[in-house]
Amino acid sequence: MITTIYHNPKCSKCRTTLSILEEKGVDFEIIKYLETPPSFNELKTLMTELNLDARSLMRTFEAPYKDNNLDDESLSEEMLIKAMIEHPILIERPIVRTDKGVAIGRPPENILAII
Repeated sequence: MITTIYHNPKCSKCRTTLSILEEKGVDFEIIKYLETPPSFNELKTLMTELNLDARSLMRTFEAPYKDNNLDDESLSEEMLIKAMIEHPILIERPIVRTDKGVAIGRPPENILAII
């Protein structure tokens, strides 16, 4: 399995995480998730692998979160996942997947356990 990083080039944590992968000589694929958001099933799989629910994977301070009233506790997991696909800026980043597991690079050193 090739290592994958869900990456936003404007994000300093993403850039630092990318540097760690490069320094460690890891062969990886970059997914610019703002341009190519994960599918519903991909996102659900990532959440399962991370052991997180949808709200825990969301960047709650981003404008689309507030603009779409996503803080409404009555919203289902499905609705929150669809919101992240529609507004991928809401997905916490960076996410790295290797054959050893999945981690969010916050802090970037979190990925060391899976590379």
